[in-house]
Amino acid sequence: MIYTVTLNPSIDYIVEVEQLQLGHLNRMKRDLKLPGGKGINVSRVLTQLGAENTAMGFLGGFTGEFIRDFLSKSSVASDFVSISDDTRINVKLKHGDETEINGLGPAITNEEAQALVAKLSQLKKGDILVLSGSVPPSLGSDFYKRLIQVCKEAGADFVIDTTGEALLQALKDKPLLVKPNHHELAELFGVTIDTKEDLVKYGRKLLEEGAKHVLISMAGEGALLITDNEVYHANVPAGKVKNSVGAGDSMIAGFIGTFALTGDVLKSIRTGVASGSATAFSDDLAVKEQIESLIPQVQINEWK
Repeated sequence: MIYTVTLNPSIDYIVEVEQLQLGHLNRMKRDLKLPGGKGINVSRVLTQLGAENTAMGFLGGFTGEFIRDFLSKSSVASDFVSISDDTRINVKLKHGDETEINGLGPAITNEEAQALVAKLSQLKKGDILVLSGSVPPSLGSDFYKRLIQVCKEAGADFVIDTTGEALLQALKDKPLLVKPNHHELAELFGVTIDTKEDLVKYGRKLLEEGAKHVLISMAGEGALLITDNEVYHANVPAGKVKNSVGAGDSMIAGFIGTFALTGDVLKSIRTGVASGSATAFSDDLAVKEQIESLIPQVQINEWK
């Protein structure tokens, strides 16, 4: 079983206007409400791929009920902790360039936090826990560390998709996969990365610190997968990019969902890149048919 954790989910309220005039009445051309949160995105794409999974985290208020209902109607299994505060709303305002206004997120009590830890005690050896996204300030900066410890005690694997110190701290616990993009990798080590050689050099540092697989997304230039023995490059399928939100989460879902079923890293990176691309070419997250149509276009080459 794969479990995903989203500590600070949201409703993403996408609003499109022809022109934006500050201080005046503006009318929407189109709007859309979607569940937001990196772990939730991973679960939605895993479900499309037929990989058994459960979405977990915290949900509260009428906004939390919207997300629960949406996931249920999408056949995504979930087991969220109910909290007293409302789940946040993030506004994505599209008027040419996109402007984002993100909610602060709810205050989570110690009792609510402990309830999630207790739910994760069900983890078993062979399970995979995916930890993605930001941590609400009320939980403290070491909450991921607490969940990783629960995972280790159960003998389960974990994937972590975060940045900065939280990622560096998690490496010593040997995550199954980390997925920085090329900008995040540069920021992590305080360097400028100009070449693929630089990407491989600093990607290998993540392996040396404990990661089992390092997947580096490079936007239109594809992705690199770095393992103990090999470095592989995958191209990006051809298509028109409509959306960047959730593409990285979709890549993780494609990789982990396939790896959990097959243990084959080449099949995993191919499905991961196809999944990320399918989301980038869509208004929402990738669906199964889109992913399957793109898989044959993803070519994998050993990078030397």
